[in-house]
Amino acid sequence: MDVKTEVVEILNTIIGEDISDQMDDDFFESGLLDSMATVELLLDLETKFDIQAPVSEFDRNDWNTPNKVIAKVESLMG
Repeated sequence: MDVKTEVVEILNTIIGEDISDQMDDDFFESGLLDSMATVELLLDLETKFDIQAPVSEFDRNDWNTPNKVIAKVESLMG
């Protein structure tokens, strides 16, 4: 599977609904993700993609849409 598919699956699991048609929607503004879910997301991404995404360096504006999460993961992968 590609990064996009894997990230969307992780987000769908954490959020509890299919977000594949909301790729540019801000899931913090919509209330789909809170701080606990964000930590879970970062841990899942680190495990799945063998990347480092420390909560201390987390900037909500860089991670607030599925497309931004995918881009961030791809950049952290090299």
